[in-house]
Amino acid sequence: MPKLGESVVEGTVSRWLKQEGETISEFEPLLEVSSDKVDSEIPSPAGGVLLKIYVPEGETVTAGTLLALIGQPGEAVPEKLADQPVAMSKPAVPEVSASAGGRGGNGGARISPVVARIAAEHQVDISRIKGTGIGGRVTKKDILAYVEGRSGTAPSPALPEELPPWERPGSGDLFKPTDDLYKPPTGRDDQPSGPASALPAGEIIPLSKMRRLIAEHMAASKRTAPHVTTVFEADMSAVTAHRKANLDAFAARGINLTYTAYFVAAAAYALRLHPIVNSRWMEEGILIQPEVAIGIAAAVDEGLIVPVIRRADELALPGLARQINDLASRARAGQLKPDDVQGGTFTITNHGVSGSLFATPIINQPQTAILGVGAIQKRVVVLDNDAIAVRPMVYLTLTFDHRVLDGATADRFMADIKKKLEEWEG
Repeated sequence: MPKLGESVVEGTVSRWLKQEGETISEFEPLLEVSSDKVDSEIPSPAGGVLLKIYVPEGETVTAGTLLALIGQPGEAVPEKLADQPVAMSKPAVPEVSASAGGRGGNGGARISPVVARIAAEHQVDISRIKGTGIGGRVTKKDILAYVEGRSGTAPSPALPEELPPWERPGSGDLFKPTDDLYKPPTGRDDQPSGPASALPAGEIIPLSKMRRLIAEHMAASKRTAPHVTTVFEADMSAVTAHRKANLDAFAARGINLTYTAYFVAAAAYALRLHPIVNSRWMEEGILIQPEVAIGIAAAVDEGLIVPVIRRADELALPGLARQINDLASRARAGQLKPDDVQGGTFTITNHGVSGSLFATPIINQPQTAILGVGAIQKRVVVLDNDAIAVRPMVYLTLTFDHRVLDGATADRFMADIKKKLEEWEG
């Protein structure tokens, strides 16, 4: 398993493009590997015959794990993997102790950072999971299966507050219903008396891999962080005038100057002024991240993907616009690399492209905040001198982790974004 990116430490074998016994040429596509919603086609490191496949489709393994053997017909092939994985070009794979999250430790066994993060998010004791990886290592597949099924744990009994009022202990007659309208249903004559159907009537749309990943990530975010949203409104007159005056000049350089570039520039400016927003929550404390890496949520056919602009605070408007063009076009074409979607410290979602005025987006964990940008619309506004004017206005929302930010800090951050946009000078 190659190391697909600087921060990508494991991958899932999505599909083998060659089967055992088939010949293959050097650099010919051998398999597809999936990592964080990005699929990569892996070329063969050598020519010959695919003698043995050790990792089947659907398995997730760390970088450096032996996936298959390529050689000549008749060569001896070991049936099982050795205790230590062999790599085509063995990279260093960062690992953490299973006890690092403070949840016990499986004897201090080593696990990948991805497994450690999932364990922390779901408050899982790694020592309770039987690992299927090399040397009994707990893999991503093991912990996801455990989280989904909570193997070996009994379902929690319903709390009194979860019961209907008339069934709560000690309620007496206080909550007792006065007629059948408030009673729980006990069966209806128009319902079949036989066993219930396994699925409701209607069309079932199978979950794609991306849709399942998005669902897991968003649900985990809501469980992890207390979400709060603040809403601001900005006058886009200065930005609109600047964009109109520079469209042709940017186009002559092969750059499509979109409004998104202005929002990224304003966010990067504010993140420099308020580094606490460019942070992440950790049990040891709040980690202030030195690099400003802004993710731009992009809609694709199967869902949503968030490519990242590295060191966004060091780029001028032309550089930001060019990178946005490149990432957006490669996202739509399915040509993003794993590193393109890794390491973001802040996210912007421009939901206004579909006409939405404002929204309350979910934080892209483990980040602290996400900026939502609504549609730019001409609205009647009252100016400071009480004059009435028509101006291009936009609603901006900041959803933030209340463990890290308080309302006053979040509002100061948003006020600086608003000021940058309204006083745009280039």
